[in-house]
Amino acid sequence: MEKLIDIGSGPVASFLSILIKDKSTRNNIIWATDTYQELGLGFSDTEQMNKKLLFLHSEIIKPRIQKSQEAQAERTRKKAEVFTPAWLCNLMNDHCDEEWFGRSDVFNTANDDHSWTVNEDRIEFPEGKTWQQYVDSRRLEITCGEAPYLVSRYDVSTGEPICPLRRRIGQLDRKLRIVDENATDYDEWVKWVIRAFEASYGYEYQGDNLLIARANLLLTFMDYYRDRWEMDPDQGLLKQIANRIVWNIWQMDGLKDTVPLGKPREEYHQMSLFETVPEMTETEEEPGAIPCRIYNWRSNESILFRDLKED
Repeated sequence: MEKLIDIGSGPVASFLSILIKDKSTRNNIIWATDTYQELGLGFSDTEQMNKKLLFLHSEIIKPRIQKSQEAQAERTRKKAEVFTPAWLCNLMNDHCDEEWFGRSDVFNTANDDHSWTVNEDRIEFPEGKTWQQYVDSRRLEITCGEAPYLVSRYDVSTGEPICPLRRRIGQLDRKLRIVDENATDYDEWVKWVIRAFEASYGYEYQGDNLLIARANLLLTFMDYYRDRWEMDPDQGLLKQIANRIVWNIWQMDGLKDTVPLGKPREEYHQMSLFETVPEMTETEEEPGAIPCRIYNWRSNESILFRDLKED
């Protein structure tokens, strides 16, 4: 099967130090799963992800479909981890767009055999609504896993790549299609692609899934940029996109609106011969919960997610 995620090369490797950041704690995201604890220090559920260790074991970060059947079953049993096939994501995203556009089958038509037929015509907007408003409409994927409702580089249930780009069915994919169809020059295209990313949110508990989701969004940007401009984006633009992804796709316990497992431990580092392990304080033994923060790109401020829910 084709390697769907490779954190050891390409743009993911170049921006890995950003992609593992947690904006709520200003540290790194934690594993929040015991799947990799047999690898030793730096891989327990409460420990922060470490860039050097990730590069040493880059093969462990892979989509659920490419994990062993035993590992899949264990994660389903422990975390109720089940990923939705692309055809069902498509139906649910279609329903969301039907509500927004006031008509059905806007981007594609679902078929009885779980395939879909792409609408190749330019997307028309209802009276009183504009393409910019659609791009700016905010969407949230809860417990997002690898983010199949936002971007659809591959079918998470089979591992089958989805191409060409117009066959993709994610909410962010649809926004990027709209930008492609309506932006008249490079600057306008970049502006509204960035706004599309700023309006796309998701949260996930387990750190490896979260990293894959973030990688999928970054690689999706690369796909659309190359398709439109037939070259790679510069590092400055990629950094802008990566920063927005890290703010908008965040790690959270959805039942508590906090970072999973309390205050993260100090990031793992290789101790020298003369270092000793510090004694844990009472606070470290029973770490406090840290509320999650997200970013409002229109008001240019970070806010607590729980406050957003109260409003």
